[in-house]
Amino acid sequence: MAWNPGVMTVRCLLVDDNEPFIEAARVLLRRQGIDVVGAASTGAEALRLAGELRPDVVLVDIDLGGESGFELTRQLTQESTLASSSVILISTHSEADFADLIAASPAIGFLSKSHLSAEAIHELLGGDRGNEPART
Repeated sequence: MAWNPGVMTVRCLLVDDNEPFIEAARVLLRRQGIDVVGAASTGAEALRLAGELRPDVVLVDIDLGGESGFELTRQLTQESTLASSSVILISTHSEADFADLIAASPAIGFLSKSHLSAEAIHELLGGDRGNEPART
């Protein structure tokens, strides 16, 4: 999916087990023009909401407490009803800490939580990166 600012607003689902981060990201992204349609703190909740809300992009924290964001990304991308949703992995950890796992994942890229922005999301959505992680 290529993002076009004149045609559509990006609908986003946030998946993170840190409630303060979810609220801060929701405020930031909404101010920058991203339509944050929902938030989930567990994999099961994320799968349910993604199926109901059909977001354009799902931001998934690599470390969801006791759950793996990599496994959730795999589940989200294999679910046929979510084929139009892109997944971007996010983390407070360095991309280098997970480079091999990020590259092997079906996510369209990676964003450090400290570099999260609408611009960075649009860049990943509009880019032709395949599985290559974004450089932030």
